[in-house]
Amino acid sequence: MALKDTADQSRTRLLLALWELGTAGTEIKKGDLSKKVVRTGEKSGDYQGFLDELNQKGAIAFPARGKISISAPQQIQELLRVGLGDESFTFKAQIGKNTANALLQLIRGMGTVAPMATQAATIDSYEAFKPAALEVYDRLNRDFNLNNLVPIYRLRREIGDRVTRTHFDEWLLEMQSKDIFQLIGGEMPELTSDKTEDSIKTALGAMRYYAKRI
Repeated sequence: MALKDTADQSRTRLLLALWELGTAGTEIKKGDLSKKVVRTGEKSGDYQGFLDELNQKGAIAFPARGKISISAPQQIQELLRVGLGDESFTFKAQIGKNTANALLQLIRGMGTVAPMATQAATIDSYEAFKPAALEVYDRLNRDFNLNNLVPIYRLRREIGDRVTRTHFDEWLLEMQSKDIFQLIGGEMPELTSDKTEDSIKTALGAMRYYAKRI
């Protein structure tokens, strides 16, 4: 694969282009999509794996050769919301009017559900944390094909302000002690200080970057 960005960043740009080009039932040409996402030195085939993933999830369909049909824009929106929430994602060049307007549409659409998100129940016990953490883990692992290694910083950011940082650390470590998660160190590509901060440090000072469901 000759992608110039990471897989996550390239997937997010593809999702934004799909969001810009069509709504439910819209049929678009693969060539039009390629013009928006393929960069110099890349090939349209470099993005086919992402399209196949979206097809398997039911977000898009391939009604004919060279065509893409938008089947579930709400699923594209949710995946895009997570992708844009990753602080490592940035635009490498000036974006056009259509892309900017697509982002505005996305933000406004997210605003209609924001009150529900802000009213989500605060997680104030281990018993409430465990199912929430498992739901977020399974969703991220499924939607981003993380091969059962979900970055802890993404778990923390997805759960958000519903739980304090101290309780997140305490309860995630408790899930490990009860053989629900295995917390793993190792190396993380494109590790930044904020990703390190949102990971977990054990009592002995060792960093853990990934969670694996046992």
